[in-house]
Amino acid sequence: MTKENHPKKKIISKIKARILLVDDEENILEVMKIRLELLGYDVLSTSDPQQALDIFSENPDIEILLTDQRMQSLTGQELMAKCLEINPYLQTIIFTAYGTIEQAVDAMKAGAFSYVTKPVDHKELEIKLEQALDKRSLLKKVHDFEGLIDGKSEFCGIIGKSSVMRSVFKQILQVAPTDITVSIFGESGTGKELVARAIHLHSLRAKAPFVAVNCAAIPESLLEDELFGHVRGAFTSAVGSKNGVFASADSGTLFLDEVGEMAESMQAKLLRVLETGEVKPLGSDRVRKVDVRLIVATKQDLKKMVAEGRFREDLFYRIHVVPIHMPPLRERKRDVPLLFGHFLKKAMKKTKKQINWIDEDILGAFKLYDWPGNVRELENMVDFLVAVSQEEMLSSGLLASTPLAEFTSKAPVRPLKEARFEFTRKYLEDLLKITRGNISLAAKHAGYYRADFYKLLERHGLKAESFRKKARKISAAELSAL
Repeated sequence: MTKENHPKKKIISKIKARILLVDDEENILEVMKIRLELLGYDVLSTSDPQQALDIFSENPDIEILLTDQRMQSLTGQELMAKCLEINPYLQTIIFTAYGTIEQAVDAMKAGAFSYVTKPVDHKELEIKLEQALDKRSLLKKVHDFEGLIDGKSEFCGIIGKSSVMRSVFKQILQVAPTDITVSIFGESGTGKELVARAIHLHSLRAKAPFVAVNCAAIPESLLEDELFGHVRGAFTSAVGSKNGVFASADSGTLFLDEVGEMAESMQAKLLRVLETGEVKPLGSDRVRKVDVRLIVATKQDLKKMVAEGRFREDLFYRIHVVPIHMPPLRERKRDVPLLFGHFLKKAMKKTKKQINWIDEDILGAFKLYDWPGNVRELENMVDFLVAVSQEEMLSSGLLASTPLAEFTSKAPVRPLKEARFEFTRKYLEDLLKITRGNISLAAKHAGYYRADFYKLLERHGLKAESFRKKARKISAAELSAL
């Protein structure tokens, strides 16, 4: 057979994904099926939701369920719920009329990816299909990564192998693919911003901006301008317009650190933005729509602040959707050696020094110290040790002027005579407790004559009388209660 006689290979375009299309209006169903196939999707369709369930059971690898909400035997939400039991990664988009948008929103709360109103805007649907596939892919990656967490000691710059930190890692992965507001609670220096960044990096917004603002570091009079921006001429020094951080974080994630420090007037303005999705720059009479995923953090007890009237209750419930608690370092001492090694590498790189040896007393002191400044304090301590060290070894003497000094001092060796005296006194105390101050019985156990035993007690400053207690009689009826 000559080269010219070879049969031509059939070119098959790559299928984007499999879609199960369900609508009890046959004409809409046929038109939608053709449009979706032209976009490159493999489409299975039916006008009967019960049959749709059978189709999905036979094809559980279907990626997207595209269904009408109002149907005869099953609603779109009910069909979705049954399909999710078979495949939890399924992404559902609901078709809904304007009168049933509230039902579609309820469906999203129950697990639907999104909804599209009828008549369908096909460009909008195309975008949402791509987004739904992105989310499904992310969920599968998160699931695969969750299986590896137990063997990892670092996750997005967060160091830890303790059970409490593995729990934090899993929470991050669970909440990241959603747009839910997250509140991170924890003492200063525990790494709350690192958690916020990890959530952003594992979200669908990872390619968009991550903007962080410390509310405690900005004066109250300037915070509104920082958040919402201003237009030219809004105040004396406003020679030009400025975008606030909400505008800068549009399509991405905004992290508000120390939100508990925010004044009540600003709390009200923040609440309005969260409710409307709109910001109004200072000096402007126009609002701007923003699409921002909000993450907040605080070292304060917001519930207590609400009870005391220092934090708005309505704002608290708006931001307290998913709480993540960052444990203080004293509650995860197992991670101290890991953190020490991590920051030692960073410190050597910064100082261009090489540390080859570490006095074991230093690591012992690090484990015993409670670290009130948490991970940040530990990092600063490692930086200090490397900076002041003049050798290739970190010696315990470097801790002399630090709060860790007391944990490196070894107890002095006592003279044998002193140690023997303390041991004998403790022995005599225990013996008198057992014999309830009975000299004859105690002397017999000790192997002493009664007179010699008296002298021994006197030499150790002990009196048998203080150990004499009357034995309490216990009735037979009391035995069952013991």
